[in-house]
Amino acid sequence: MLYLVPTPIGNLEDMTFRAVRILKEVDLILAEDTRTSAPMLKHFGIEKKMFAHHQHNEHKAVAEIIKFLKEGQKIALISDAGTPAISDPGFLLVRSVLAEGLEVQCLPGATAFVPALINSGLPNDRFCFEGFLPVKKGRQTRLKQLAEEKRTMIFYESPHRILKTIDELITYFGSDREASISREISKVFEENVRGTLFDLKQHYENHPIKGEFVFCVAGLPDERKKD
Repeated sequence: MLYLVPTPIGNLEDMTFRAVRILKEVDLILAEDTRTSAPMLKHFGIEKKMFAHHQHNEHKAVAEIIKFLKEGQKIALISDAGTPAISDPGFLLVRSVLAEGLEVQCLPGATAFVPALINSGLPNDRFCFEGFLPVKKGRQTRLKQLAEEKRTMIFYESPHRILKTIDELITYFGSDREASISREISKVFEENVRGTLFDLKQHYENHPIKGEFVFCVAGLPDERKKD
């Protein structure tokens, strides 16, 4: 069995009882960064063999992981924070394991975009998760496409690109588009800033830009019916 185990995105109290139990029961833990995961595992009294499993080695590691699973071992995959395969390694492994007829279970747990969406106050009955926009090639093309998207859009972004991304969203979506940015979700300095894209630009031009960011941007409003 391959388990995908979400880990806290900030507050360690967000870890579930089931996640702790599974991590104590498995034979091996695959971690995006063993140095990051080790303190968290120690906090919960989890002492297991760990292998690094990240974007640079996942293609090479899949065959060996499948071999272990076929031998009857139970393996858990965790990311540095949140749910594996959501803007983190995991998809390739899950697809390969399923193709071999082996079992996969994903535990429910922490995922940054869900609280960010609910906190935003924007429509959440229908939405699209974009994760990180392309850094260079295809970025402008994707933004042009999303300018016509009517569902609420969710993006992840790094601190050093926040203002650049806001400027690009203003260029393609308009400065009056409603949006929200959640920063450091579930951590001590959690912050949720809401308003138009212009409001967000003004805020982050005058406040420190630190931590992990989740953008929620309203979709294109329906055209008002003419009288």
